[in-house]
Order: sequence, then C-alpha cells, then structure tokens
Amino acid sequence: MDAAFALEVLDKAPYVTVSMTRPDGTPYGLPLSLARTDEKTFYFHCAMEGDKLDCIAHCPTVFLSAVTKCSPTVGPKDGSFTLQYRSATAIGKAEIVTDREEKITALRAICQRFLPHHMDAFDDAIARSPPVGKRKQYDKEGEEMKWGRME
Repeated sequence: MDAAFALEVLDKAPYVTVSMTRPDGTPYGLPLSLARTDEKTFYFHCAMEGDKLDCIAHCPTVFLSAVTKCSPTVGPKDGSFTLQYRSATAIGKAEIVTDREEKITALRAICQRFLPHHMDAFDDAIARSPPVGKRKQYDKEGEEMKWGRME
C-alpha cells in the first residue's frame, strides 16, 4: 500500500506502538496516542523525565506500528480462519520539543485529534499553564533542599 494509506491508518489508530532502544540496548515499546501535523511529524505528550526521554537521548531512532479495522473472519473461498486488518509502520527520529510555540502546536494537534469537541477550552487551558522551574540545591549541611524549602 502507498504512503497515503499508511498515514490514514496511523491517523485512525486509537494508539500507535512506538518502539525505542533503552540505554542498555534492550528494546522498549509502548502504545502512545500520537497526533500528526504533516506527513513526517508526529507528536506525543510525556513527562519531563522517564524511560521515553532516556531512550530518545540514547538512540533517537524510533519505529511506529499501528493496526486498525482488525476483525477475525472465515475466508470466503476456502473457509480458513484469518484476520482482516489495515496496518502501517514507519521509522523516524524522535526529538524532544523545547520551543514553547512548537509545544503549543503539538498539544493543539493532540487535543484536536482526541478531543475535537472541546477545542473551545484549549486556549484557556494553555493560558492557565504556569511556567515551571526546577532547582537542585543543597543546604550548608549538604542536604538537598526539596520543593518548598528555601534558604
């Protein structure tokens, strides 16, 4: 099948399995809710730390796999047990988005795909998102000062 067919499958799949490589070389794959903004750009949302980001830092090559319209059936000609399905795969490079405007574009695409009837609330939700800062700091005794502790 052609690329247009594959993109349609990727767009319609409720989730896409994204496979990566862990820093120790072992495989890591998980179903994610992806949204696409063009023929080559897919976005997913994740925490600011964890396995996905560790994998991307180690080896940014990813493999996408999706299946839709999967239904068991009996072959009409020979009576064999089989499956009807549509599937697609893609290989690409994952990048961590750091630009705020691109993050908003990505979140908009994800929300548009999965919550299209609630887009009227999107801009307000983005406006309510506070800026986030991080710190790693130690006190005079060498103890790490966790959130809320200032000296």
